[in-house]
Amino acid sequence: MTTIQFFGAAQYVTGSKHLLTTLSGTKVLLDCGLVQGKLEGKEHVNRDFGFNPPDIDYVLLSHAHIDHSGLLPSLVRQGFKGIIFAHPATISLCEIMLLDSAHIQQEDLKRVNIRRKRRGETMLEPLYGIDDVERTLDLMQPIGYDEHVKIDKEISFHFTDAGHLLGSCAVHFDLVSKGQKKQKITFTGDIGKYGDAILRDPQPFRQCDYLICESTYGDRLHSKIADSENQLLDIVEQTCVKNLGKLIIPAFSVDRTQELVYTLEKMANIGKLPIIKIFVDSPLSVKATGVIRKHEECFNEDFIAYMHHDPEPFNFKNLYYISDVEKSKQLNELKEPCIIISASGMAEAGRIKHHIANNIENKKNTILFVGYATPQSLAGKLKAGEKMVSIFGEDKHVHAQIVSMDYYSSHADYDEIFRYLQCQQKSHIKGMFLVHGDKEVLEIFKTKLQTKGFEHIAIPTLGQLFEL
Repeated sequence: MTTIQFFGAAQYVTGSKHLLTTLSGTKVLLDCGLVQGKLEGKEHVNRDFGFNPPDIDYVLLSHAHIDHSGLLPSLVRQGFKGIIFAHPATISLCEIMLLDSAHIQQEDLKRVNIRRKRRGETMLEPLYGIDDVERTLDLMQPIGYDEHVKIDKEISFHFTDAGHLLGSCAVHFDLVSKGQKKQKITFTGDIGKYGDAILRDPQPFRQCDYLICESTYGDRLHSKIADSENQLLDIVEQTCVKNLGKLIIPAFSVDRTQELVYTLEKMANIGKLPIIKIFVDSPLSVKATGVIRKHEECFNEDFIAYMHHDPEPFNFKNLYYISDVEKSKQLNELKEPCIIISASGMAEAGRIKHHIANNIENKKNTILFVGYATPQSLAGKLKAGEKMVSIFGEDKHVHAQIVSMDYYSSHADYDEIFRYLQCQQKSHIKGMFLVHGDKEVLEIFKTKLQTKGFEHIAIPTLGQLFEL
């Protein structure tokens, strides 16, 4: 009997990791993500896979975000020697993102181990290092969209564009086991929104029997692009022109940062944007912007057309990319109004945490969140309206304005997920598994799906196994 077991993103939004085992015993891991944020039990889940890494035959990676790819080097470190299939753009991004993840872990553990030493606790080792990342990259095999691949006598698969991130994929399996009817299984990965400024829309896919579906925004709708651009401009003018303050934007280094820069550039080109300095303060963002330029196959037609008359859509007057640490620190001394875009989006690590710490107690400033944040993360706490937060062990009063804009999130809302699933005949789906969503959201989304006619919907718990 074919089985699917859920070892991550099970009633929470991070750490995607789902294990498919065929009748003959072939084990295919869908994603291998790092659990991020302050999730209870996070350290245990990140260090103990729940299965034996050398037993895994293949990994199929939906996209490069660290909550989907970030434990691959740990998997390799613990004995995995199989093939990792991914889109070429995903591999390009993993080359920079996994190295960055290894560096962040080493830096974060220095602070963690100082506290553990004070408490008399055992020192922790990084989950992986640079050598493990390099060995992981050596195992990656590029597979393009709609390229059909036969792994063995039982398994074939292909990717379709999920529209969530450069190179993001939905994964579609065809399983043919002896004595069993062919099974068609789809894993959506993360589903992108329609009408993205840069990426193509999520693509329709063939009918499936079983569906593993992300549910991050299963309880809400996004604002429209025109409203969002006007809102962003209003926030810039209020903060930087009227208040003479700084606009601090935590944003994921890949895709969201570039979409923000592209939006600001369009405003600047038509004379709408105030003349202020804009800093993209993230070495990873600088590298990612270079990678994105090289993968035109993932761009939508409008963005390609725009590039024909402006070949540098991520570069304009008064925009500065910062990699150097000292130049990053100098932004704290800058007194003039400006915009600072920095990673990470959840404000749990990286330079953005320093920028928030240095600006959160000034009422002239605004901190603008443009993507999903787990409730336990610093970003999640600020979005929830907490008036005091701890940053680097120091309590900070929240005097800056806290604003959220959901449009720039790269996840589909529930209407967009319904639109994505329109290609499916509901009655043909024998089982649907909702993952990558907070527990309350999953329950709401399940009800919404049922009202649309979907049946046989499960919300897996961590480690839960299902027979197909």
